Amino acid sequence: MQEYSTIAAVDLGSNSFRLQVARVVGDQVYPLDSLREAVRLGAGLTTDKLLDEDSQERALACLRLFGERLRGLPPHAVRVVGTNTFRVAKNAAQFLRKAEEALGFPVEVVAGREEARLIYLGVSHELPAISGKRLVVDIGGGSTEFIIGHHLTPRHMESLYMGCVSFSRRFFPDGKITRAAINRAEIAVRTEVQTIAAEFRKGNWDEAVGSSGTARALSDVLEQRGYTVSGITAEGLDALREELLRIGDSKKLAAHGVRPDRIPVLPGGFAIMAGLFAELEIQQMRVSDSAMREGVLYDLIGRFSHQDMRDITVRQFMQRYQVDGAQARRVEQMAHQFMSSFSSRYAPDQYEEMEQHLGWAASLHELGISIAHSGYHRHGAYIIENADMPGFSRTEQRYVGFLIRAQRGNLVKACEYMANVSDWCPVVALRLSVLFCRNRMDSDLPVLGLQIAEKTFALSLPKGWLKANPLTENALQAEVKAWQAIGIRFELK
Repeated sequence: MQEYSTIAAVDLGSNSFRLQVARVVGDQVYPLDSLREAVRLGAGLTTDKLLDEDSQERALACLRLFGERLRGLPPHAVRVVGTNTFRVAKNAAQFLRKAEEALGFPVEVVAGREEARLIYLGVSHELPAISGKRLVVDIGGGSTEFIIGHHLTPRHMESLYMGCVSFSRRFFPDGKITRAAINRAEIAVRTEVQTIAAEFRKGNWDEAVGSSGTARALSDVLEQRGYTVSGITAEGLDALREELLRIGDSKKLAAHGVRPDRIPVLPGGFAIMAGLFAELEIQQMRVSDSAMREGVLYDLIGRFSHQDMRDITVRQFMQRYQVDGAQARRVEQMAHQFMSSFSSRYAPDQYEEMEQHLGWAASLHELGISIAHSGYHRHGAYIIENADMPGFSRTEQRYVGFLIRAQRGNLVKACEYMANVSDWCPVVALRLSVLFCRNRMDSDLPVLGLQIAEKTFALSLPKGWLKANPLTENALQAEVKAWQAIGIRFELK
């Protein structure tokens, strides 16, 4: 992937949308510009898990502003990441189309553990290294991420569905802060955290770090009140709890030094922090100014310098599921050769992206054999679509899974993903590669030509070759019928 001197990350959180533009010097990023809007997208989720019109309009207005700032940057120099609200909203797909149009860049919806990985990447690059392990906690608007890592490497990652927006709406809907409401909220937090407490409790790490808005807001309030000298402490939270109870109403927090954009979500954020302090036996937590958007920037740098986390994940999956590496390489090489026949149909950036996805699918195309040989393409696709895959967005996982599922057999169900014949090019490249490499040997194949015209694919072979290879001829005739069933001609010449 081409390197860029200026890159940008957009974090579409459940509470705030954030834009960070940075300059790249070597392996470091230096901030150039940042924007933040308290969109509170998560507050627009109805009881039916649908984003209401008001929250969508707030979000789109913000994205238009961000789009103006990003205008002119190359597509691969910008990464836009959607988090928990995009994961749970039933109408997220429809909203994403409008969001991408407003912003001018594609939006990647990431899984909770991928969000956790990116958060740790941002925090670990900001803070000085320690000899031991760090616990990083990020309380977002709709979810809370927990990571234990050493230096720049995350070791354990979890994401729980509890955030400052959702908990403020659930336990403090009218803004009233009562002891009963705080107790209910903290019990709910501790109940959730119990599922991961054994792995994340004190004794498994040497330093606790809080990132993102809730941790910074609580730290600011505690320091202003003199409850702590720096960061967050258990004693400081106890003192703040009593002060919140004396105030009794979140609407009065402005007079006590709380930023206006944090007022609606501070009660829920406080309850989550207090609950996890108690359950994980945290006594003190330092606060980091870096979070996921910085992690996204460093992840982009990794992609430029051929340290793409997605490539690492693919290699790990090949090892975990005992994929035949030699066969995967054969299929991948041939798939790239076939795909090169279609390069003129795409813009350079689009072609590079399709080549990447095709390469990952080819490397993992036999993943499902570890489960069962029968229907292995379906088993492999299911794993890819549902597993935690560091570096991958959910959209990327679905597309790679789609290619793996479409490598053989019926193509009718695949039609719903295809808008035009060009969309089928990676599919035909992978299917033919799997077909021609079926003998699992490094045998010499003839020169093969592959062309596309309107709704027709044409495969050219040397005269007489098919008669000398009846098994391959039989497989190619079946391929002709498979494409014919979806209204596309596949010709043998």
